[in-house]
Amino acid sequence: MSNREVVILSVGGVRFVTRASTLQQFPESRLARMLNDDDQEFKLVNGEFFVDRDGTLFSYIMDFLRTLQVSLPTNFSDYQRLQREAEFYGLYPLADLLSQEHLLKPRLEILEVRFSLQEMQAFFRIFGSCSTTVETLSEQITVFAGQQSGQSWNSPFPSQKPLVPLPLERPSHHDMVFQCGTDYSAGDQFVARYVSIKPDNRKLINGTNVLGLLLDALLKDGFRLISTRTVSSEEKVECYSFERMRRPPGLTVRVRQTPGSPGAAQAKRSQAQKGK
Repeated sequence: MSNREVVILSVGGVRFVTRASTLQQFPESRLARMLNDDDQEFKLVNGEFFVDRDGTLFSYIMDFLRTLQVSLPTNFSDYQRLQREAEFYGLYPLADLLSQEHLLKPRLEILEVRFSLQEMQAFFRIFGSCSTTVETLSEQITVFAGQQSGQSWNSPFPSQKPLVPLPLERPSHHDMVFQCGTDYSAGDQFVARYVSIKPDNRKLINGTNVLGLLLDALLKDGFRLISTRTVSSEEKVECYSFERMRRPPGLTVRVRQTPGSPGAAQAKRSQAQKGK
């Protein structure tokens, strides 16, 4: 029976089709022993293994066997029940990961955008509770600068120099600062700053347009606008607050090369938790 390539299981009436090698990821588990008719809890009926357990929770167990990773929906709450099922099947590395419930639960993430419009310039400051999100956002935003003379500014064909990308200001891992618009520099010269936000390819100089594009990008990335307020009416500073439930990085299990040996699997974190 252990040489069967395709295995069909009926768990609480829910049917699963998988490879025998998937069930043998952990040789000491009851699922691996089942293939050798070595566990009376599993009944072979019409070519299918039947077990009277929760079929919905078993789908997460199958996902773990296929990926060696625990990745649960944001609305998942049955951690203890799933841990009990993992223990029933003898998948103790999975049960160990599920015991670290605080690492698997989604976390509320806060992002704040401050926008100030002063004459021909607009100033932005973005603060996020998760540094990883701020870092990702900083990779999407590019500021370009160019100079031209005041005389050519009103010309139908301004002789503008090539735009040069500028690095964003990063006061800390949790925030970034940038600006757009025009400003005087030495002599009769203007400095023009444009902002581009991926995946949009436009270079925008108007602060209100940049703000609209930025807010739209955040909404498309799963954030929800929860409040808008004026921080300073004199300085014309507006604050936009967002939140979203952030899925934690998956937890993985590393399987050692010697199958069946004691402690053949070891739990570990798949990614470093940043921004905590």
